[in-house]
Amino acid sequence: MESNKRGWTTQWAGIAVLALFALLPLVKTSDYQLTVANNVLLWAVFAMSFNMLFGVTGMLSFGQALYFGFGAYSVGLFAYYQGTWWFLPALFLGMAGSGILALLIGPLVLRLTGVYFTMLTLAFAQLGWGIVVKWYDFTNGDDGIQGIMPPAALSNKVVYYYFCLVLVSVSVWFLWRISRSPFGLMLRCIRQNPSRVRFLGRRVKRNQLRIYVISAVFTALAGGLMAGVDNSVHTGMWYWTTSGEVILMSILGGMGQFFGPFVGAAIMILIEDMVGARTEFWSMVIGIVMLTMVILLPKGVVGELVQLKERLFKRSSALGV
Repeated sequence: MESNKRGWTTQWAGIAVLALFALLPLVKTSDYQLTVANNVLLWAVFAMSFNMLFGVTGMLSFGQALYFGFGAYSVGLFAYYQGTWWFLPALFLGMAGSGILALLIGPLVLRLTGVYFTMLTLAFAQLGWGIVVKWYDFTNGDDGIQGIMPPAALSNKVVYYYFCLVLVSVSVWFLWRISRSPFGLMLRCIRQNPSRVRFLGRRVKRNQLRIYVISAVFTALAGGLMAGVDNSVHTGMWYWTTSGEVILMSILGGMGQFFGPFVGAAIMILIEDMVGARTEFWSMVIGIVMLTMVILLPKGVVGELVQLKERLFKRSSALGV
């Protein structure tokens, strides 16, 4: 009963947050502010899809930048070589391609567990980064690709913002349904005790592969949409630091909490925006702020709020309120 109540609370909180994002363009906002809001939304999807791997299933992948970069460069390369009308087809081709790539890589990385799994996912991501950097004639190497524009129907900043918001909302709903489904329960059981799940006759590797592919697809969606927000793609999207950022966002918001990564992404993007505009030492300041928050809030912002709510509920129950 308590679990169902908590689920409904989380669901309505998510709807309220997305509704606030929908109202944002109705307030007097600049194109820059819409870009920041889009960054929050897309990094949130990236972080939430990663959380399905680590926070829910217990698989620490340090290679999700591979799929983020794949999605971004799918849009970037098609738009660059074939024209802007390829933007939308390339977005969904990038998602499909990432799913196929994950389906091929997944059985290889899932042969290992723990830190070995983590390092192998990192190795594949760095391999992808190396290919993009060295294949200059096709990818422009470290120069990246500039001038990537959405099709005419989405060229307006507000229209593109709502387009991203709709896809983000659908993604959040889909991931939420997975997390609350029997499949999501199976993933949590795998995180807690994979040996027992295997003993009960369930296929651990198959379920891990399924969520690995699903995570890759939504990560590619975030990357593809980001190409339209920045109007460019660059090799940093493939680099290991991109995977590190999304891990930090998930930890900051609350690993294992469904909306924790969303909150973590918002906090991190907003801090980067505010601090970066005021000092050239922004990376050091952000590092100090993040370290302080992680020490003071070890369960993440959402995790600590949930724990506080549970303590207050137990106290009120004990007092008979």
